[in-house]
Amino acid sequence: MQSVAQSWLVYRLTGSVTLLGLIGFAGQFPIFLLAALGGAVADKYSRRNILIATQTTAMTTASVLAFLTLTNLIEVWHLFVLAAVSGVINAFDIPARQSFVADMVSRDDLLNAVALNSSVFNSARIIGPAIAGILIAAVGEGWCFLGNAVSYIAVLAGLFEMRIAPKIVSLSKTSAAEKIKEGFIFVAQTKPIRSLMLLLGLVSLMGMPYAVLMPIFAQEILQGGARGLGILMGASGFGALIAALTLATRKNLKGLGRWVAVSSGVFGSILILFSLSRTFWLSVILLVPIGFSMMLQMASSNTLVQAMVPDELRGRAMAVYSMMFMGMAPIGALFAGTIANYLGAPMTVAIGGAICIVGSIIFGSQLNSFRYEAKKIIIALQMTGGEPASKASFQ
Repeated sequence: MQSVAQSWLVYRLTGSVTLLGLIGFAGQFPIFLLAALGGAVADKYSRRNILIATQTTAMTTASVLAFLTLTNLIEVWHLFVLAAVSGVINAFDIPARQSFVADMVSRDDLLNAVALNSSVFNSARIIGPAIAGILIAAVGEGWCFLGNAVSYIAVLAGLFEMRIAPKIVSLSKTSAAEKIKEGFIFVAQTKPIRSLMLLLGLVSLMGMPYAVLMPIFAQEILQGGARGLGILMGASGFGALIAALTLATRKNLKGLGRWVAVSSGVFGSILILFSLSRTFWLSVILLVPIGFSMMLQMASSNTLVQAMVPDELRGRAMAVYSMMFMGMAPIGALFAGTIANYLGAPMTVAIGGAICIVGSIIFGSQLNSFRYEAKKIIIALQMTGGEPASKASFQ
């Protein structure tokens, strides 16, 4: 919610496409820079305590943003500073949150918990902007920021109420840099995880910026204004919700690799169709499968990665996931904002969609080469609870 409201407010105050890309860059690039450190911290210290600290800080940031906006004191530089602070917070919050799932449930329940968490995490990133669009049209950006600030009360209450077994702190004298390096080496040398991460990074870099450019589509191309932005993002959120429910009902990993490949290609294809549309309601309809396919690809990738990562490396592996998922997005937002100045938003989105299709084809062509390696890793980690190898199939 806060991210979309920030983008809309920057665009409303300045009318600059370039600044629209820069606000996304400021809010998420710190994740790319610091997520690896955040992952190392999540593997060493209590993840619950890390989350309590990050959520408290995030609530403070959102409260300041709400106050400045509702009192009409907000300036563009305030938005950029607070967006960058939020990015630093998320660099530590996201790896801890993603790996915290393993602390909350038994190993027998971990596969389903990871799938459900992936669904909730990724759908929230699409449903949230939909709610933001509706609130912006109805009551303004400030109330989005205030709603975000208030929501942390429930999060913190839940964290304080949890009873988690104390984390065994490693007495290893290995430096933080060595631990971070160990995480990168694991991802780089594990072919199935490496391939998933590369495709995820490509889609985040080239496909995700369509959301950053959505205010331009809503205001200038489809003539829908803030109300239109809410409807457009709501359609994407509806598609994401369907995908989330689909994934949450799964009981094993079979077929998820193929889902990742197909959904990436579908996402890119429909992005191209969306870029060609000049009819508001046709664009709304196209955004439903866009939200569905993007959610399916990213949540399935999350589930597969977590299934192949040992507990002692989980925080660092999810840090790399965060870098690919959210860290590449700001670079894409900056790129898209710059290119849109010259080629226009529709052409920028179409180019991104075409590159996503190419990525899905390359990934799909490699599925058979690493499906058995993935199966072997998953069974070795006992993520399938003794299920037959066929049910643990990556493909």
